[in-house]
Amino acid sequence: MISKKLLVGIAAASALMLSLSACGGTRAGLGGGGNEPGGNAGALVGVAMPTKTSERWIDDGNNVKSKLEAMGYKVDVQYANDKVPDQQQQIESMLNNGAKALIIASIDGTALTQQLADAGKDGVKVIAYDRLINGSPNVDYYVTFDNEKVGVQQGTSLLQGLGILDAAGKDTGKSGTKNIELFAGSPDDNNAQFFFNGAMSVLKPYIDKGTLKVVSKQTNFSQVAIQQWKQETAQARMETLLNGFYSGKQLDGVLSPYDGLSRGILNAVKSAGIDNPVVTGQDAEKPSDKLILDGVQYSTIFKDTRKLGDTAAEMVDAVMNGKEPEVNDTKTYDNKVKVVPSYLHESVIVTKDNLIKEVVDTGYYTKEEVEKGE
Repeated sequence: MISKKLLVGIAAASALMLSLSACGGTRAGLGGGGNEPGGNAGALVGVAMPTKTSERWIDDGNNVKSKLEAMGYKVDVQYANDKVPDQQQQIESMLNNGAKALIIASIDGTALTQQLADAGKDGVKVIAYDRLINGSPNVDYYVTFDNEKVGVQQGTSLLQGLGILDAAGKDTGKSGTKNIELFAGSPDDNNAQFFFNGAMSVLKPYIDKGTLKVVSKQTNFSQVAIQQWKQETAQARMETLLNGFYSGKQLDGVLSPYDGLSRGILNAVKSAGIDNPVVTGQDAEKPSDKLILDGVQYSTIFKDTRKLGDTAAEMVDAVMNGKEPEVNDTKTYDNKVKVVPSYLHESVIVTKDNLIKEVVDTGYYTKEEVEKGE
């Protein structure tokens, strides 16, 4: 016969097991429920953006938030002011508050391994947003632009501005040497190397045959990279280059991978009293749009980040409903642990000739915004 005490003990143990099963043994509200269709309606999605110092990241955060909220999700958007510990803490807080998916534009693509491991344990899907997160198996998807192509476009636009290539990208056959300098993005941003490699694939043949001359001879990524994409750092480096290498020489062009750096470069050029060189950029930020319309900055690469926000939100919605998100690249983006399934959007070279068409007529900014630069 089974004693009453034993029966009570079995009943209590069974109740405890059911309770643990319901909780899933994870943070409150996470994990065990899975991603059954409709099971995550109204769930919390964490969105970690790197900074508010660049207007594009503010726009990105707003775009992602509005798209997700229109789908019925709760959204926590945080900006880390370019501080890695802040971003780590923000992501931890999102997980503790029950976020069931994360969209992360990382500051340092190698610094979130522990946070992503925690997310993985809790069954939280992670979407890397425009910056690949390296060194973690817990990056589920990546949404970005074709970053090497962006670099190719930057190099191409520099050559076009210098008259070496025509509007169709064909060699004009013009002789003579053009003096240029090279800038690259932050070494802790995975995209920066893609941009630089893409640009150099176009520029190096002309450097090798003497059509382009890098007067400073600083051509390696490590020599030209600008930590955290800071405008003031780019300006200081340009001032150093001009003071050290351009006494009595004309600076004809500068490869710049981002509009903020471009503005710093142009500030240095203006202070030195040098005629405006051909300067490239990226992101079509409003202050640089105005400089392009004014004929000061030559070009930028326009990346319609509304498309990134839409795709990131659609990826979240898919995984929340037990579906596979749409991707169009499964080979390119190796984060040193896995090749991350990705969706790549297209970008476009923008100059004074097509800025209104690409940036204003598409509704990205108003004409007043780009003409005022704010």
